[in-house]
Amino acid sequence: MKPFRFGINARDARSRAEWQDKARKIEALGYSTLMVPDHLWPVLAPIPALVSAAAATTTLRVGTNVINNDLRHPVVLAREAATVDLLTDGRLELGLGAGYVRSEYDQAGLRFDRGGVRVERLAESLTIVKELLRGGEVDFAGQHYRVTGHKIHPLPIQRPHPPITIGGNGPRLLTLAAKEADTVNFTGITFARGGTEHDMSAWRVPAIDERMRLVREAAGERFDSLELSAQI
Repeated sequence: MKPFRFGINARDARSRAEWQDKARKIEALGYSTLMVPDHLWPVLAPIPALVSAAAATTTLRVGTNVINNDLRHPVVLAREAATVDLLTDGRLELGLGAGYVRSEYDQAGLRFDRGGVRVERLAESLTIVKELLRGGEVDFAGQHYRVTGHKIHPLPIQRPHPPITIGGNGPRLLTLAAKEADTVNFTGITFARGGTEHDMSAWRVPAIDERMRLVREAAGERFDSLELSAQI
């Protein structure tokens, strides 16, 4: 069993000084990780916020909780992740998700596909991102992405790539996380009725038990190496 870790999900500040002071306090209190969400709401954008927090601390790990895959092409995401890992001295934890808040898509003029399509797109993106972070030249032709002869520079410090978290609730996404992620994040929060209403039913004990069973079954022999994460 992996040791327990505790992190803070932070997302707002009125100035650089306030944000960096918050990061230093989180580190001083003994938390392992400062995580920043990725929403088109009045909150800090995750990538620059992580670099700023790391610049003000020495051991605090920083991560995304979680990147909405539909807001970034995987080539762009891999470049950003590698650069953040370099600039934070190898402290990045890369959290990815399929996106779930319909209002964000509507406001940005993005198509809100059904959940299965968003998870398929995330799976393709994850394949591309992992290979780019490993340093490989990627040629990929999928249903949702095409990449031709691309490599990234710089490469991340953490090899073969920064730890990857996949967060969500649905069976398809949790199966993907169990098979491909280093950490499986049970968010417990989703939007029902086509992505328009909060739904917390995933935090009920029977639902948690079922999701744990699904992850254990999908992970197979790699289950013991997985880290399990939950937002509280």
